Amino acid sequence: MSKKIYDIAVIGGDGTGPEVTDEAVKVLKAAMAAGSHIFNLNFKYLDIGGDRYLRTGETLTIEDLSALRCYDAILLGAIGHPDVKPGILEKGILLRLRFELDQYINLRPVKLYPGVDCPLKNKDPEDIDFVVIRENTEGLYTGAGGVLKKGTPDEIATQESINTFKGVERCLRYAFEYTRQRDLEKKLTLSGKTNVLTYAWDLWERTFYRVAEEYQDIKTEYMHVDATCMWMVKNPENFDVIVTDNMFGDIITDLGAMIQGGMGIAAGGNINPEGVSMFEPIGGSSPKYTGKNVINPLAAICAGSMMLKHLGEEEAGDAIERAVISMTGQGNIKSLSAGQMGMTTREVGDMAADFVAAGG
Repeated sequence: MSKKIYDIAVIGGDGTGPEVTDEAVKVLKAAMAAGSHIFNLNFKYLDIGGDRYLRTGETLTIEDLSALRCYDAILLGAIGHPDVKPGILEKGILLRLRFELDQYINLRPVKLYPGVDCPLKNKDPEDIDFVVIRENTEGLYTGAGGVLKKGTPDEIATQESINTFKGVERCLRYAFEYTRQRDLEKKLTLSGKTNVLTYAWDLWERTFYRVAEEYQDIKTEYMHVDATCMWMVKNPENFDVIVTDNMFGDIITDLGAMIQGGMGIAAGGNINPEGVSMFEPIGGSSPKYTGKNVINPLAAICAGSMMLKHLGEEEAGDAIERAVISMTGQGNIKSLSAGQMGMTTREVGDMAADFVAAGG
C-alpha cells in the first residue's frame, strides 16, 4: 500500500515558538513511524515572524501566501516579539493568514486531562470536555472603522462588527456538522448578545434556527455570552459544543484554556474546510524563556494531534493525545508552568515521542 504524503509548513515564529514546535514535530515523526500509520509528513520550515520583520520590514508577503496555499496544513509555534510594536505581527501575520487563507473556523477543544490541576472546585476530566467554534474572519476583527479628530477633545473612534449572511451561515453549518460527528450529547449552544447587539445577533440567531431545521438530531439552545462565561465556571459539564462570533469566541476560549489547566495544555486550529488549515498552541511566545529549554511543549504537541485528525489520520492523532493523557495522568510532569515541569522541554518531547512509538 502506498503511503499518503502530506506537505506541512512549519512556522516556528518567535520566542519559544521554535522550541515547542520542534518537540511537536518530533512527536509527529514518531506517530508517522508507529504501528499501522501509513502516511508521511514532509516538513518545510518557513522564516516568518518578528526576527524577519526586524531584518526586512516584511511580515507576510504575497509570495509567502502563494506558497502556503500549496501545503496540506500549517503548524505554527507562536508570534510575538518584544522588539516589535504590539499589533504589527498580530495583524500582519496571524490575522492576515486567517483572512487570506479563509480560515473561517477557529476550533478550540476545552478538555481537562487527568492529573492536570483545574482551578474549579470539585471538577474532574469528565466535567470539562467541550468544544468552542468561533467565527474567525469577520466581526470586530476585520478592522472596519476609523478615527476623526485624533488627539483632540473631540476625537471620535469607531470600530465596526462586520457580519455577513455567508460568513455566519457557513460557521453555523460547520458547528452543526461538528456536533453531529462529535456524537456525544449532540447539543449546540449559540452564545451571543441578542438583547443589546440587535443587528448582528439578530442575523446570527435567525440563521442559527433556520440551519437547525436541517439537523433535527441536534439539540439547540441560545445563551447570552455573559451567562456562558458564568456557566463555564459553575457547570462546564453542561456544554457540548458552543458556537459564537469572533470577539466573543476570543474571550471565552481563553477562559476555557484556564479551566482546562492553563495555556500550557491548550491547542487550537484555524480551519478552512476547503483549503489549508493552521494549528497552534494557544499560549504566546514567552520570550523571557527563549533558549532556556524550560517551556512546556504539550500544547504544541496537542496541536500536532489536532492537525493529524484534521488530515484524516485519526488513529495517529489519537495516539498522540493518549500519550499526553498518559503523561499527565501518571504524574510525569509536575506542573504545566515553564521551569516547574520537573523536566526540560526536550525531555517532555522525548517522553511523548516514546509513548507514541510504544503504541500509546
